[in-house]
Amino acid sequence: MYLHGTAKVNGQGHLEIGGCDVADLAQEFGTPLYIVDEALVRQRAREYVESFRASGLKFQVAYASKAFSVMAMCSIAEQEDLSLDVVSDGELYTALKAGFPAQRIHFHGNNKTPDEINMALDANIGCFVVDNFNELHLLNALAADKGKKVNVLLRITPGVEAHTHEYISTGQTDSKFGFDLGNGTAYRAIQEAASQSNLDLLGVHSHIGSQIFEVEGFAMAVDKVAGFAVKVREELNITFRVINLGGGIGIRYVEGDTPLPIAAYVKAITDSIITNFTNASYPLPEIWVEPGRSMVGDAGTTLYTVGTSKDIPGVRKYIAVDGGMTDNPRPALYESKYEAVLANRINEPVSETVSVAGKCCESGDMLIWDLELPKVNSGDLLAVFCTGAYNYAMASNYNRIRRPAVVFVKDGAADLAVKRESLDDIVGNDVIPARLKQTSAAK
Repeated sequence: MYLHGTAKVNGQGHLEIGGCDVADLAQEFGTPLYIVDEALVRQRAREYVESFRASGLKFQVAYASKAFSVMAMCSIAEQEDLSLDVVSDGELYTALKAGFPAQRIHFHGNNKTPDEINMALDANIGCFVVDNFNELHLLNALAADKGKKVNVLLRITPGVEAHTHEYISTGQTDSKFGFDLGNGTAYRAIQEAASQSNLDLLGVHSHIGSQIFEVEGFAMAVDKVAGFAVKVREELNITFRVINLGGGIGIRYVEGDTPLPIAAYVKAITDSIITNFTNASYPLPEIWVEPGRSMVGDAGTTLYTVGTSKDIPGVRKYIAVDGGMTDNPRPALYESKYEAVLANRINEPVSETVSVAGKCCESGDMLIWDLELPKVNSGDLLAVFCTGAYNYAMASNYNRIRRPAVVFVKDGAADLAVKRESLDDIVGNDVIPARLKQTSAAK
């Protein structure tokens, strides 16, 4: 059994996180429940910042809020001196409502709408990461309308394929994101960006994928980006002041996952930057990165209550929990794997193999296949680890199931960060057209 962060087994044989017995959390907040280990989130943030400081380079560590965007997380990011990466008006609004400094916000996305761009311009955010020619010219025009000149990075695809799931590999040539480096599109985008009077081109952005366990891909991306920077300087007299290398560092979900320490990834990136740019007699750029999963992934645990079970002799035993693909769609989307324990009887010996089903009306709503546990009873608490990234963020109301609450735990205190949705929340935006009401009344 591998426990992350402050998680441990207490004297009652219960799982404890942040000094809080999860059985008590279930009693107070109900289940399903997202539990966030605040101390571990802060530890990860500091590992990034301290590792970059050791390099001597100028840097920004921007938390990729798409992994987990709530106001409480934005507050922690601000307190830990992080910047923030957003990809929609909703994420931008969340950050601004939390009081996050707009100048430390970077706006991503391959299809930013005019309304989103105007919202970001009005907020005076720090940088736009431009993804295509349409956006390049739209952003320049909208900035001109407001009499503003805005910082931009151009997102390029360097042609590096990370060893990851094909749906979360984004640095290869065939990608919906960015300007391609190999076919000359990125070079032409640099020329276009430099000619726009209301854009200040800071440099380029590159992201090669997610859940990456090796450093070689990052070093290769730096090699390609540095070579491109040198070419642009020599031929266009444009010097990149910022190189953004995205995110993608993996975490341990299950046995066999072998991520390196954050410091090892940062050292590989910064060493490669220093070597490449120094050898080219190129001014060392400021380095930006965008960790998301590796900041919050292993700090999250989802707590469920076990309900029904179904034993098919000679085949398998299913146990069903009070959540599922509505609060964690990743197994259905990516065949993602998780580890879990019976949180209220964690020390009891393993006695059966079960598969954990969700409560949605879908055969594919399976959270974990073939999990070894003590004898499972209805009412037991199942804790699924490493659900801090892309679980709450991707949660839905499929089957009109309410999204869970989120609590942050630290030093024995549990604080509500997101309220559990109510049934009134579920229908809160529904409207019955007047003509349908009239039809019902006629009957």
